[in-house]
Amino acid sequence: MTVAIPMTERQEIPVRTNVRRPRGAVIGIAVAATLVSTLSACGSGGASATAGPSGTLKWASSYFPTHWDPVVGGSGAQFRELALVYASLTRTDESGKAVPDLAKSWEYNSAGTEVTFHLREGLKFSDGEPVDGAAVKAAIERAKTQKNSALFGDLTSISTVTATGQDVVVHLSQVDHQIPQLLGQRVLQVASPKAAQDPAKLDQNPVGAGPFVVTQVVPGTKAVLKKNPGYWDAANIHIDNVELTSAPDASTVVSGLQTGVYNFADLTPSQADAAKKANLDVFVLPGFNASNISLNVNKAPFNNEKVVDAVRHAVNRKEFVDKLSFGYGEATDQPFPEKYIAYDPQSKNRWAYDPEKAKQLLAEAGFKPGDIKVDLVIPDAQPASEIVQSQLAAVGITVNIKVDKNWAKPFFAKELTLSLYGTTGRDSAVQTLTAHFGPNGPLNLSTPYQPAGFDAAVAKVRQTPLDAPDYPEVLRAATRAGLESKALVFTYSPPNLIAKSKSISNLPKNPAHIDWTGVTISGS
Repeated sequence: MTVAIPMTERQEIPVRTNVRRPRGAVIGIAVAATLVSTLSACGSGGASATAGPSGTLKWASSYFPTHWDPVVGGSGAQFRELALVYASLTRTDESGKAVPDLAKSWEYNSAGTEVTFHLREGLKFSDGEPVDGAAVKAAIERAKTQKNSALFGDLTSISTVTATGQDVVVHLSQVDHQIPQLLGQRVLQVASPKAAQDPAKLDQNPVGAGPFVVTQVVPGTKAVLKKNPGYWDAANIHIDNVELTSAPDASTVVSGLQTGVYNFADLTPSQADAAKKANLDVFVLPGFNASNISLNVNKAPFNNEKVVDAVRHAVNRKEFVDKLSFGYGEATDQPFPEKYIAYDPQSKNRWAYDPEKAKQLLAEAGFKPGDIKVDLVIPDAQPASEIVQSQLAAVGITVNIKVDKNWAKPFFAKELTLSLYGTTGRDSAVQTLTAHFGPNGPLNLSTPYQPAGFDAAVAKVRQTPLDAPDYPEVLRAATRAGLESKALVFTYSPPNLIAKSKSISNLPKNPAHIDWTGVTISGS
């Protein structure tokens, strides 16, 4: 069987723990922020800074882009780094709502089947090409059709695109009010159409219309950028230069921050206390994510509903939080953290941790302790796998952990029986739901299975304007329908911990995004 592996999901990022993983590996547990109050907002006040361009951002990133072409890079966590170079039609504010970026405004037709975006006038890409409707049309069409696109699966509601001057009309195959949320930094970072004529060259020589311009890329190692004076919001970009570096071993990041080699970096939870003791500003980037145990209900033993329910009751989420995130993460039984609009309070703790109930269900299904033996296949050594192994052993299920460097192919081909996964979430909640629960969702190990009523619930969300009074409940009802799925058991929301020098001012608290608007660096 030949399978096209969805690169969007191949780019998801592992939760950072004490175990150092091979860079660029495809992994099962993703790192992303929890939508919780941060340790110090998005950084403590630190030193005050004057307005105007100020100094160099020295960013050590565990998510250094393998691909600088956004169509190939996909919508995993590396979109934050690519957003230095590329602007999008929309971006999100601190509430997670779509707000203008390259598009200054937009409106739907009365039927909800077309949305027209009006672009800002006079903008250019860093190669001098105009940012106009034709450029955006080309970007969407390339994302839908380029052979190695990681984004084609995100754009299934879009049938065609037309452009006139600074206007872009997106014609939809179904009513879908999620489009402004969708065409933001995760899914539509717009590259120069001239540069995109050579995708291989663009992949290591990015050309966008974002806040910075790349002056040098050392593949897999370092990128140097300077402020883009032609960026539409350049007046609120107060950083002159950026040095983006592929992060070294986790144990050396704090010392690099202390000595000034870096002034901004992501951390493993185990390094958080050391960073705080070093007088660094440590905070949790707000966002939405969840890690899960993926089950294939098309294969034994998970084709038995009682076995699935036994697994649900065998999971102690607190152990994941305590052991993997040192208490910085949050337990979750949904693909969203609590307080996010899509989180369904009615479904909270529906399958509570109850190992005795799990044993009872297995007995009712006719299984004695030790009868069930199943392989848990993962791409590399992960502490989470040992927690799953231990918790299932406690109720009588024997788990054999197998590491397969080529895990992605059988996972996305839906050939595995049991695995682990997680995502950084999406700006469109519907995109998150369909990826997990839809019949062809890349994270649904049980394709073509989907829970009854899910399609109808998602269609209703698409048909509901985001500002409609009933939108939150319609969205939560779709989450509720999705959670009937027997293919996923959610465990916890890993934290995305950031440490920075106090010379860097607070960052905007945009969920899952790293936004440099208004940020200053003092003492440079």
